[in-house]
Amino acid sequence: MSEDGSVGLAHVRLSIIDLIAGAQPMTGDGGHVITFNGEIYNFIELREELGPERFHTQSDTEVILRAYQRWGPDCVSRLRGMFAFAIWDPEKQALFLARDRFGIKPLYYARTRTGFAAASELKVLVPLLRERRVNGEALSEYLSFQFCLGETTLLDGVHQVAAAHAGYIGRDGVADLRRYWEVHYDIDFDHTEYWFVERLQALMEDSVRMHLRADVEVGAYVSGGVDSSMVAAIAREQRAGARFQIFNGRFAEGPAFDESGYARSVADSFGMQLHVADITEDDFVDSIERIVYHLDQPVAGPGSFPQFAVSRLVSRHLKVVLGGQGGDEIFGGYARYLIAYFEQCIKGALEGTLDSGNYVVTYESIIPNLRTLEQYKPLIREFWSSGLFEDRDRRYFRLINRANTFGDILAPGAVDSGAAFEAFRRIYWGGNVGKESYFDAMTHFDFKTLLPALLQVEDRMSMAHGIESRVPFLDHPLVEFAATIPADVKFKSGELKRLLRIAFPHRLPQAILDRKDKMGFPVPLTHWLRRGGRTREFVQDLFASAAGRHRPYLARPVDVDRLLDGQSVYSRNLWALLGLEIWHRRFIDG
Repeated sequence: MSEDGSVGLAHVRLSIIDLIAGAQPMTGDGGHVITFNGEIYNFIELREELGPERFHTQSDTEVILRAYQRWGPDCVSRLRGMFAFAIWDPEKQALFLARDRFGIKPLYYARTRTGFAAASELKVLVPLLRERRVNGEALSEYLSFQFCLGETTLLDGVHQVAAAHAGYIGRDGVADLRRYWEVHYDIDFDHTEYWFVERLQALMEDSVRMHLRADVEVGAYVSGGVDSSMVAAIAREQRAGARFQIFNGRFAEGPAFDESGYARSVADSFGMQLHVADITEDDFVDSIERIVYHLDQPVAGPGSFPQFAVSRLVSRHLKVVLGGQGGDEIFGGYARYLIAYFEQCIKGALEGTLDSGNYVVTYESIIPNLRTLEQYKPLIREFWSSGLFEDRDRRYFRLINRANTFGDILAPGAVDSGAAFEAFRRIYWGGNVGKESYFDAMTHFDFKTLLPALLQVEDRMSMAHGIESRVPFLDHPLVEFAATIPADVKFKSGELKRLLRIAFPHRLPQAILDRKDKMGFPVPLTHWLRRGGRTREFVQDLFASAAGRHRPYLARPVDVDRLLDGQSVYSRNLWALLGLEIWHRRFIDG
């Protein structure tokens, strides 16, 4: 919307539903106009409720438009899917913006030199800004967590519509965006574990069924872990008799960087067609700058690189794939939960408080699952190097805070640890999560912060190749249900994602059910840097440039070897600075 009162909407479409008639921007009765990114999985049911005779297309876009005309802003609560959209309302003379409950689809906005602008890509807004500079608060959060919290972005003056928010932008450019959905951890102590298992099975199968709706063929990413394997197996069962393609990526640097054998076990067990991307060091050097460009801002570790490579492979075969994002945050799949709980169990045993509501496992029962932590010894060493047995919020913050692992590279003031901790606490102790369960508090923080960062990677890397990635774990009826499950059902004996394993044993090969070493798509970045070669030369040249040596957030030029010393093979610190430097060159230096 410009200062002279004109309004413009534009759209570049990836056609998935109603390939011919669903073109955008789409105009409805009364002059309402919509531009929409995403998929509404219950569009068929909503179409029937709204009266199918009134529709001119078979698209979910028209369903949103007519839902808004019927229910106004409340229409977002009826949508089941992933979405970011803008509707021009001629009666209100305002733009209605909305983003899905989990932040799967992006939506940025800014006050610009000529008015108000919103877009699904941050880079679209850059030329419209009065000036380009780094947001100091967001930079501090990025260096602490490797993602930004809330609505901030690394680019000062550009905000993102927060997940589960919607509202109006008037001609004055003032945004009135409000939360329309929240997940509440209202724990259900009335039902048995067997009931939770049956309910989980029903909801998961229904979610996958809805996510398979498309007028094109649908496949799946399969990393070799529980989540993606389960989604693919359920989808395969629901598409029995048809071809079902799955996709995986691997590096040649050894078993620590190759999980394709587990993906093969899924393919063989369920009759799927497996495609594997062989990813090389040359791929990294050739694509890393494009990756950061498509990400809009660096985030969440080097996993975006293999995701980019596998998405490229998918694009040669399909336009839609299912993925397993969300399972770790909803059902507890991260090894750091074990680290944090192990410390608290020791504390509880010493103090005689293991029977309190803060603990759902004992230190005796958690020990058999500690093998999961084998690859995290450097993290544990760092975690315990500064003492033991602080308050739970400080201990979890210490576990996820990366700012203190950069050594003396960061400039004084680049990170405001106090502000970062307070921002962390506001989310960690949210009013929607109970104070007793350590497990719920940890998973809730990750659900609200890390998950949107991972979804950013999932969405941008797939869309960079013109494919759509869908995430069945993030179906809001399933998420709302999962939040009611007692922690001692989800995390009994310290077994990560225990409920998923016992709910779908027949849908997972035994090799995956028994895994204790899920890696999370590690990248041999430190391996390439230590041995020398193209990656070493590229990274050293980047940091040795005149611009790279004098970034205001650095106390001294980046020394690759010093940064690698003492870090594990999966260290993310160098990636954080590398991504930030590439981003700074493209988005700030121009």
